[in-house]
Amino acid sequence: MIELDINGVRRRLDVEPDTPLLWALRDTLQLTGTKYGCGQALCGACTVHVDGTPVRACSVPVSSVVGRRIATIEAADRGRIGRAVQDAWRRLDVVQCGYCQSGQIMSAIALLARIRKPTDADIDGAMAGNLCRCATYQRIRAAIHEAARALG
Repeated sequence: MIELDINGVRRRLDVEPDTPLLWALRDTLQLTGTKYGCGQALCGACTVHVDGTPVRACSVPVSSVVGRRIATIEAADRGRIGRAVQDAWRRLDVVQCGYCQSGQIMSAIALLARIRKPTDADIDGAMAGNLCRCATYQRIRAAIHEAARALG
């Protein structure tokens, strides 16, 4: 058994230590907001936070996150930054197909937690590992600026 802190709740999982965190979240805990994209940490669809840092859940074994705080998109609206990002996403109609958006939002939240008034370069750097096949990059950038303004 492996015990993880996920979205502020201690969860005991009967999984192998080398199980990717993504599969523990999706298959074992049914937290399906975190998406499978490439399985190689290249697309960002599976982005979650581990102790506030965005990581690709497809490439992180559960054994490496024991004792650390894991946050998924399911808990993103619990914090002020997460609510501001999600509100901006809705207001600016960022989503097209939506598949990559949970990873995009998690990366945006981490950026705004670090830099409250990011420049375009800050945004581009923080979001570079998140791919969007619908190419909504301009709307994503605009929504991050909007969320930053809302946060003051």
